[in-house]
Amino acid sequence: MAGSRDVQEASFRHHVVTEQQSEMEEGNGGDQVIREVVSIPQTPRGGGTPSGTRSPYHSNQMSNAHSHAITPTGTRPPSGLASPSMSRSPLLKTPKTPRTPRTPKTPRTPWTPSLSPIGAPMKRVLVNMKTYLEDVGHLTKLNPQDAWLPITESRNGNAYYSAFHNLNAGIGFQALVLPVSFTVLGWTWGIISLVVAYIWQLYTLWLLVRLHESVPGKRYNRYGELAKAAFGEKLGGWLSTFPILYLSGGTAMGLIIVAGGSLKLFFQIVCGPTCESNPLSSVEWYLVFTCLAVVVSQLPNLNSIAWFSLIGAATSVTYCTMIWVLSVSQPRPPNVSYDPVRAKSDVASAFTILNALGAITFAFRGHNLALEIQATMPSSLKHPAHVPMWRGAKVAYTLIAFCLFPIAIGGYWAYGNLIPQGGILNALYGFHNQDISRGLLGLTFLLVVINCLTSFPIYAMPIFDDFEASYIGWANKPCPLWVRSGFRMVFTFMGFFFGVAFPFLNSLAGLLGGITLTVTFAYPCLMWIMIKKPEKYSSSWYLNWGLGIFGVILSIAFSIGGVWSIVDSGLKLHFFKPS
Repeated sequence: MAGSRDVQEASFRHHVVTEQQSEMEEGNGGDQVIREVVSIPQTPRGGGTPSGTRSPYHSNQMSNAHSHAITPTGTRPPSGLASPSMSRSPLLKTPKTPRTPRTPKTPRTPWTPSLSPIGAPMKRVLVNMKTYLEDVGHLTKLNPQDAWLPITESRNGNAYYSAFHNLNAGIGFQALVLPVSFTVLGWTWGIISLVVAYIWQLYTLWLLVRLHESVPGKRYNRYGELAKAAFGEKLGGWLSTFPILYLSGGTAMGLIIVAGGSLKLFFQIVCGPTCESNPLSSVEWYLVFTCLAVVVSQLPNLNSIAWFSLIGAATSVTYCTMIWVLSVSQPRPPNVSYDPVRAKSDVASAFTILNALGAITFAFRGHNLALEIQATMPSSLKHPAHVPMWRGAKVAYTLIAFCLFPIAIGGYWAYGNLIPQGGILNALYGFHNQDISRGLLGLTFLLVVINCLTSFPIYAMPIFDDFEASYIGWANKPCPLWVRSGFRMVFTFMGFFFGVAFPFLNSLAGLLGGITLTVTFAYPCLMWIMIKKPEKYSSSWYLNWGLGIFGVILSIAFSIGGVWSIVDSGLKLHFFKPS
């Protein structure tokens, strides 16, 4: 019987160990699951039970064996009889086996009491949600069709792109006629007018940069959009359409005229007086440049021509510096005078002065492209686009000042009243073509051509953008490549046609400066008042109203002065006869 009892107990222990191992495998992290059971004292052998049978207590212990604790070695823990304390009840609890110590957790950051009843997790959620909603409200009101248009198709611009575009757009053939204005204004008033115009246009450029995102959730990507938002849909379109159209399309046409004439002179300089080849006519040189401009204008968007703008900016700074340095370094022509040119009557003199001031304002261009350049930059509430735009613009207009002031002052010092109406470039070739080496002179004209070629796409881009916007509004789909290329080719050759038809356009600098003056000097001040609404009778209110109204008055006066000068001087308008 004892052997049978031992076999049963061994079988019981094997069964319990098997169940305990399965519980250990299913447990959390492999920890042993130790259950607290009631230990029942075994009935002494030989007691009052029949032979061959177990006591009830022992049977109950066998039936509940799955809840009996097993030590890691597979043996039973000490029973209640082995307990050192016998003062308890016969039903004694088995002492717990110590658990395996767990890896201590990383202590939490102590909670800091807050005055707000909202808990820290909920507070972080609300703060993050607020930031997200602010960013979404700053960006989500963009027109989805902007992704199909050449100006806003790419928004990866930066401060470097801003400097390249502004410098390329801010210096051009208009700067070459600045010394002509000094022949009427003289030294004192010429320098004062140039300084005032420079500071004024720099201030209005800052206004435009800040107005680009003046309304939360809205970006004014084009000058016309800002004008319509400030003055109304009809009035804003009427006030801004023609000046912007000329500053884009008219400048592109002027670039064809200047570049064609420079190509002709470049060929004459390189070929020399003994050249036996038959030179091309002016119209044919216009056509050569037009074909080059067609190729350049196929670049898809404004950001894609950033490296062209870098080349144009470098060439503009280089040829401006070369022109005034070569002019100043050579002996001045005889009979040079610095006395201001006087007209026959006081009225004629007044209109001549107005025309000269208009030519100075015409030299400061590029504001019609400021919003378009800024539209190519990414923007968010924490990183608005006006920061890189203004950073690049400051560098660009610092270099512009170092180009325009020397070319105006140095050109007038070198040629005085003898400077021709075409500007300092024609004076350099007319007076010093025999004194300066052909290499330097030819390089100067070549740089002018390269600058005109790289400036053409940036000034034509607003026209391309308007056409594609019209097509998208009609077809509700992106402009196909063949339509885009075809229109740009047609526009470039239209510029060639009008350049041949109106070759005297560059001689109307005063008139054109009066027409386009409002875009640079007047409208930004008035739009600031309409949109930002500064406090009435504050310094900003007085300053912008005064500059805006004064700019409109000057625009009308300069336009009248330009027309009067044309009539009074008897300018011969040779249609379809480029010189």
